[in-house]
Amino acid sequence: MKLRMGLALASAVDTTTVIVTKLSGADVTITCGGVPMVEKGQVAPEATADPEQMKGSQIGKRYVDATGEFEVLCTKAGDGSLAVNGELLVIAEAKPLPTSD
Repeated sequence: MKLRMGLALASAVDTTTVIVTKLSGADVTITCGGVPMVEKGQVAPEATADPEQMKGSQIGKRYVDATGEFEVLCTKAGDGSLAVNGELLVIAEAKPLPTSD
């Protein structure tokens, strides 16, 4: 599957859905619970989640990779952890506001 900005993805193992909000252009595989996500609206193949990647996702949170080049917005929470190319994504931190003089 070719990822693009704004693409909605759904988990094959739980209720998690996300929207791709930042993409570097490199080919990546995004997983939830260790199983590749599918385009929202498509029927997901039957799959079994990796218990090591079932730490949950939170609705409304942005998840990023270590480089900051890949980001998704979680639109529906679930039990699976999000990962890209096998690397778990973390919740993006808010940027501090600049101080005023």
